[in-house]
Amino acid sequence: MNDFLARQERFPVVGSTNDVVRDWLAGGVAEVCLAVADRQSAGRGRDGRSWTAPTGSALLLSLGFRPTWLEPERAWRLPATVTLAMADAAEEVAGLADHAIRLKWPNDLVVETVGAAVPRAPEAPTEVRKLAGVLGESVGLGGGDPQVVVGLGINTEWPAASFPDELAASMTSLHEASGGRPIDHVALLDAFLGRLEVRVEALRGGRFDVADWTDRQITTGRVVEIIGVDGASEVARAVGVDAASGALVVEDGSATGADRFLLTGEVRRIRLRRSDPLVPLAAAEV
Repeated sequence: MNDFLARQERFPVVGSTNDVVRDWLAGGVAEVCLAVADRQSAGRGRDGRSWTAPTGSALLLSLGFRPTWLEPERAWRLPATVTLAMADAAEEVAGLADHAIRLKWPNDLVVETVGAAVPRAPEAPTEVRKLAGVLGESVGLGGGDPQVVVGLGINTEWPAASFPDELAASMTSLHEASGGRPIDHVALLDAFLGRLEVRVEALRGGRFDVADWTDRQITTGRVVEIIGVDGASEVARAVGVDAASGALVVEDGSATGADRFLLTGEVRRIRLRRSDPLVPLAAAEV
């Protein structure tokens, strides 16, 4: 047992590791607790979307926290810290360059690769492909017993030939990003927990790695489609992220010229798109 963890269990198959950890916290288990699964039968992502992966093709885990030491308005820093720890660990285990793994706001892990030629785009085209997704859930923030669950699923030993048809154009795995390097789940989990412990202890002391979180953002400087919780969409240029609130900062486009700050609760999805308005969105979204 890692001293950092109050409870740790691995399951061959489970409905959702987030549900397991949420039940542990509700039953009084202390932080930090960890559930790992070889397969999830009812995994989920943001906005209620399902998340599935073949057995052995992904590292699936959830962490439970009781962040009485963290201001409620900064609870977003827990899933952000989890993503940064995994980005570091995955780069090491897969032999990738520093910052080869980027963040797509709010918490997706992605990699950028050279893609097929795109009409009207003279520059060398690139594709942004999703490597991992993160789902944060919380109850009781601001109360006496706040509970935060952060679930993460990262594609590891998943060859492109086996990607689902509907996701093949937008997803990737550490196997593919590393050029076919074998990915050891035990080594990846150990590397992740070691980095997470350091980052969480820093967060408990009031220190969040703003520089790494900001530098890894792939949305900065790009045109994005913003899909609101009501389903309405708009196109804007993302200009950065806000370290105080965790918001995505976009150009307003109004006469005032003031930037807008978008919080995760206001946005259903962010899609990257090329700045060339003649390129159809369907050919450029992630």
